[in-house]
Amino acid sequence: MEIPLPKKWSQEIWLAIFTSLALFFIMSSFDYSTFLMAADKRVLQTPSINDPCTGLDVSLHLWDSNISSRDSSAHDLLDFLSNKPEWKRMWGRDHFMVAGRISWDFRRQTDNISDWGSKLRFLPQSMNMSMLSVESSSWNNDYAIPYPTYFHPWKDSLIFDWQTRMRNRKRPYLFTFVGSPRPEMTKSIRGRVIDQCQRSTNSLCQFIDCSSIQNSCSKPVSVMKSFQSSIYCLQPPGDSYTRRSIFDSILAGCIPVFFHPGTAYSQYKWHFPKNHTKYSVYIPVKDVINDLKEGTIEKVLVGISKEEELSMRNEVIKLIPNIVYGDPMVRLETVEDAFDLSIKGIIERVEEIRKVIKDGKDPSVGFAEEDSYKFTFSDYNHT
Repeated sequence: MEIPLPKKWSQEIWLAIFTSLALFFIMSSFDYSTFLMAADKRVLQTPSINDPCTGLDVSLHLWDSNISSRDSSAHDLLDFLSNKPEWKRMWGRDHFMVAGRISWDFRRQTDNISDWGSKLRFLPQSMNMSMLSVESSSWNNDYAIPYPTYFHPWKDSLIFDWQTRMRNRKRPYLFTFVGSPRPEMTKSIRGRVIDQCQRSTNSLCQFIDCSSIQNSCSKPVSVMKSFQSSIYCLQPPGDSYTRRSIFDSILAGCIPVFFHPGTAYSQYKWHFPKNHTKYSVYIPVKDVINDLKEGTIEKVLVGISKEEELSMRNEVIKLIPNIVYGDPMVRLETVEDAFDLSIKGIIERVEEIRKVIKDGKDPSVGFAEEDSYKFTFSDYNHT
């Protein structure tokens, strides 16, 4: 039996709520002290804010016409934190928060009613903190962590067994796209991606239309079967740079095909290899009309040798532990999951800041600056 969603809340809001609660449960249920003690006793001094209300609150007020209402909770949270004695140790630079929404939702730059989201990340105290979210912004104190999948293994053998199953899967489709068009977004390439998929030779591509009632993308088993039946999975940007689909497809052993560096390469640096050619295909599309001509996707993918394909799939399957969050009630024995890598990454960040302070330098330099080149195409070459 399916529970109908309230008309007031869209599928996107429910997904954001699920993501916020999933990350909250994962982060808050874990025994930090055991993990942090094993890494370095000093990092026990690194406070985290594992509060789902940050993401849930902004979900409910994104469209609020009252700017003060949108920012009220942000002010309350930061006033509370900055009055704690722990804050004064590094004035918040050893604090981090976790949010189940993209970080852009917390970076409204003006007080115009038409502008999107909350101003949380531009408030003075917040600029001294780091944020872990499912999509980072172009500011240096925002870090991307994987979207939660539906797989939360409680022992290492479950991951190993799953990896073996994905290696042995038969994949009748060359490439697959699971998603829906974005006709209202003039710069979106989804329309062209869907068109090229549907026009593929001998039905090499499988298109699962999420805007169709018959193809319910809210059913994890159906979506995973689609990814598991394909060699490559197309990952064009959606409403923002990133997609949860990236992680579902990697979990299925499907090689991701990216069209913009902001979808993965400049995002999940703690979880993906720096050399993106090892695990993915890159078809850079700066211009919707000129850079994705008819047949481009199929031509690129058909041109990849079987040896390259096998090598990339093996790398993708190796990445599975990096992108899943294990059951937070137990500890995996030999595998580092997405949680482990995220915490290790932020610990290293805090230790770097501590060293800067110890060396008598200004820790604010570069800490919260904007990197205007982060999402440009210049640093990433064609596969």
